[in-house]
Amino acid sequence: MTTVLKLGGSVVTEKDRRETVDDDALSALAEDIAGAAGRATGSGSDAPADLAVVHGGGSFGHYHAEEWGVTTADGTHSATGALAIHEAMKTLNRAVLDSLQSHEVPALPVHPLSVGARDAAGDLTLPLDSTRRLLGEGFVPVLHGDGVAHEGEGVTVLSGDEIVVRLAESLDADRVGLCSTVPGVLDDAGDVIPTIESFDDVATYLGGSDATDVTGGMAGKVQTLLALDAPAYVFGPEGVSEFLAGGSPGTRID
Repeated sequence: MTTVLKLGGSVVTEKDRRETVDDDALSALAEDIAGAAGRATGSGSDAPADLAVVHGGGSFGHYHAEEWGVTTADGTHSATGALAIHEAMKTLNRAVLDSLQSHEVPALPVHPLSVGARDAAGDLTLPLDSTRRLLGEGFVPVLHGDGVAHEGEGVTVLSGDEIVVRLAESLDADRVGLCSTVPGVLDDAGDVIPTIESFDDVATYLGGSDATDVTGGMAGKVQTLLALDAPAYVFGPEGVSEFLAGGSPGTRID
């Protein structure tokens, strides 16, 4: 079973403190992922045999993108600005890799800036041959939100959520999970919405992120996940183990 898991930037960083990793939260997530990897070796397990991880920008990439006026649509032709965004994301990526490897998860990085590109219409090309081969060789590829070359715009933001969709499509993923700071998609009473099948059904409940985020907040996540063929789930950190064991935590989106 192939699974794509996104760790939200607000989960693995202290998003209101610039370039600050939430070490305890990240370590707990790495432990859960390691547990799933161990279960995958057992007979009859529902744990993913192939797992690809994506993480968001949190207090790293988003701050630099905002400073340089870079979004998913508006770019920069400044190499200094583009590199600032990319290097911040590489720093966070290394922290995620270090935590996973410290829990004996065979994680390796894949940096989207090096391979991705958008045309003038904004359509994305993101070759994933290396990711697929890493999975085939028993590794856990770890991708991240990043800058991406964009015709006519220089470099724009490529969100982790968009990467999740491309991974799910390219790898023919069986399940997709987004670990957020909330236990699922919430309605106006603060209760978890069990299932979402249409964005119109929940549009009035959804808003943007409270902290700096150039990629659309929860509304953008739901819209992105509705485009998938595979079932997707939004859940809090406490739902990671259940999701990786084949359960259905939080909100199911399909």
